Amino acid sequence: MADLDDKKPRDMRMKEKINQKLIETGEKERLKELLRTQLIECGWRDELKVHAKEIVKERGIENVTVDNLIAEVTPKARASVPDAVKKDLLQRIRTFLSQQPGL
Repeated sequence: MADLDDKKPRDMRMKEKINQKLIETGEKERLKELLRTQLIECGWRDELKVHAKEIVKERGIENVTVDNLIAEVTPKARASVPDAVKKDLLQRIRTFLSQQPGL
């Protein structure tokens, strides 16, 4: 059981280290911009806009808050990211990490 307890903090430290390296090198911002572009190009963004508009139309603008809208749209947004976009992003992160000494 001790192995599992030790694994969580080690995993968290590794995630923090990776995130810090992504930030320091500017790679995180480059990847975010690439992701944004890919999601726009594949129509994902437009699809979510339509979904959000439908929610507002169904409930009425006075009955929808930004927080409610985000809470409802987020699960669909995450689930509808195309697999090709996810795979590409993951591959780019792996490539970046493989080029970083000490990780």
